[in-house]
Amino acid sequence: MNTTTGASPEDLRNRLVDAILEEDLSGLHDARVETAMRTVARHAFLPDAPIEEAYANKSVTIKENPDEDALPLSCASQPDVVHFMLVQLAVREGDNVFEIGAGTGYNAALLKHLTGKSGQVTTCDIDADVTAYARRTLDANGYEDVRVVTRDGALGASEFSPYDRMIATVGMWDLPGAWWGQLAVGGRLVVPLRWRGLSRAVAFQHEEGRMRSDSVKMCGFLPVIGQDGERNDYIDDDRLVRLYWDEDQSVAPELLRDALTRPKAVVWTGVTVGPVESFDGVWLRLSATERATCRITAKPAAVEAGLHRPASPALSPALVEGDSIAYLTLERTAEDLETEPRFWLGAVGYGPAGADLAERICAQIRAWGAARIAEPVVTAYPADTPDSDLADGAVIDRPSVRLVISY
Repeated sequence: MNTTTGASPEDLRNRLVDAILEEDLSGLHDARVETAMRTVARHAFLPDAPIEEAYANKSVTIKENPDEDALPLSCASQPDVVHFMLVQLAVREGDNVFEIGAGTGYNAALLKHLTGKSGQVTTCDIDADVTAYARRTLDANGYEDVRVVTRDGALGASEFSPYDRMIATVGMWDLPGAWWGQLAVGGRLVVPLRWRGLSRAVAFQHEEGRMRSDSVKMCGFLPVIGQDGERNDYIDDDRLVRLYWDEDQSVAPELLRDALTRPKAVVWTGVTVGPVESFDGVWLRLSATERATCRITAKPAAVEAGLHRPASPALSPALVEGDSIAYLTLERTAEDLETEPRFWLGAVGYGPAGADLAERICAQIRAWGAARIAEPVVTAYPADTPDSDLADGAVIDRPSVRLVISY
């Protein structure tokens, strides 16, 4: 049961929204979404969480995974991500909206607030425990008219379509074919899309024969159940360095076992960043230019044992070809230690082609450095679309869709 030690729920909610608007790096804002988040009581959808936790800007787990090494099965999304994804969705009063990933029911309540009395909201989840939870909280808070269905979100809910808006609150590796027929042409789809080891909230506009993005923002979500096109494996004998890639990529981890024990090649650029400045756009540019782009993670023990530190040990972009690998790295500039630090961006390569791969990463660092806020355009086409009908860019084929990433 929620408990509080001072401020009212309304005060805590307003403080949270104020902080989101002040600190949000997405650059997105919609007064209607702001009003919805100031109105709908998040703590009422998290009755077992302390009220201060309900109004902290963080995700809250509502169903743990029995596998202690795995991610939770369901959680309430971080509020600032909820905010900018709803802005991306641009819900209008009277819209018919479909949500994949019911969670706590909170997001469905926000959607209902945005659609108004004349609109319709349907939320679904494959997990019956999750939909039962969402049904209880929605009913308890006056949202009995929100539909809650238990099914695989990839199937959609054709009986309530066509939809003006669709939103996924789980990480998707593919865009299911059923969605194309259920989302009206001219409608919008917002989805945390995963490719080449990264995840972005992509806002698509549905056009004839394709969906084209107009907003691509950083996010992280639990992956949807049932899409298993991502691969991962350790590339060292001590199981400290792990690689993540897509099934359409030619990555053989066993070829890299010896690479990290060989001499390294470090290449620096003239590009620097501040201590809180995101350089994640480098990864996006790599995914639009280099088919070999994937993700590397390194445990602290790997760095302590002599591995050159990845820019972000928990997740950094890498290029892999055969028995060679390179990845993004950084190093503090030799400036006065009393001033705010800045960091050089560069790349480190291992293996016979490591130096070449590092140079290719640096080329994209420089391209990003000259246009740091530029976003790629992600265009999705049905899987049977011929090459001649695709936009220019890097093509990534999935079972249901062909993605083109371009700048």
